[in-house]
Amino acid sequence: MTNNITRRNALRRTSGVLAGLGAISLFPNNLFAEEERKNLWKISLCEYSLHRMIAAKKLDPLDFGPYTKREFGIAGADYWNHPFADKVNDDSYLAEMKKRSDDAGVAGGVILIDGEGHLGDPDENRRVKSVKNHHKWIDAAKKMGCYAIRVNAHSSGSFEEQMKLAADGLSRLCEYGAQNRISVIVENHGGCSSNGKWLSGVMKLVNNPICGTLPDFGNFKEYDRYQGTKELMPYAKNVSAKSRVFDKNGNERQTDYYRIMKIVSDSGFRGWVGIEYEGGGYSEVEGIKLTLALLNRVHARLLKEQSHTL
Repeated sequence: MTNNITRRNALRRTSGVLAGLGAISLFPNNLFAEEERKNLWKISLCEYSLHRMIAAKKLDPLDFGPYTKREFGIAGADYWNHPFADKVNDDSYLAEMKKRSDDAGVAGGVILIDGEGHLGDPDENRRVKSVKNHHKWIDAAKKMGCYAIRVNAHSSGSFEEQMKLAADGLSRLCEYGAQNRISVIVENHGGCSSNGKWLSGVMKLVNNPICGTLPDFGNFKEYDRYQGTKELMPYAKNVSAKSRVFDKNGNERQTDYYRIMKIVSDSGFRGWVGIEYEGGGYSEVEGIKLTLALLNRVHARLLKEQSHTL
């Protein structure tokens, strides 16, 4: 791989910018006011949870933030780039989206980015092109008041080769993120990225506080989701509470939410946990509400257990 960016070079290139960054942009776990720190997390909603409503034009993407607060009482919005991909350079559109969310009391968190190329592409020209494709989304995140973009770290080759290639693409993108005070976070989203050991290894290679992870409970595929979550939490700047199927008691069938949220809590994470319902057994609204109720029950249980140990 030519032009490889080593950890030392990446830090050298960004050190001047990083020195001027505040803790909030680098470490969104510190987002809460002091009186809110008793909470183990705050809940946001991933826009993908409503993708069927958006596709059917039952929900205008401009109204995602206000709808999140009005329908669910959730005060955090994690946007998805597909519904407004053609508006990414439209400053008036982005300003209107931010205004509607701000007016509703909804904080912008992360923009989930898909379809902009492979940041770990073995071909350097394509890899660099993918990095540049993501620049406009960092610009959009800044304009919308978000603290991060979520990217994919897809590549090809051997386990180790993909790790180095993904680290190279992420390091390049983090330089631009640092200039704009926007973090770059990677989801376990297929391929090697769904292996917790691999993705945590990529984080160690990048070795940049701008870069982090977004552990998604349902995307570990053949990898143990509890082990994977534990491996990614030291780098987590957001968490995706994926849900698909519920039993009659409102528990998620594929993930033990108490077990996995205890891993999240025990890691020291105190950031946003984004609901991402993608099941088919309920309407999107019902699935989101079931996930919200489950997270609230688990939160109450963990808080109670915590108080008993003090």
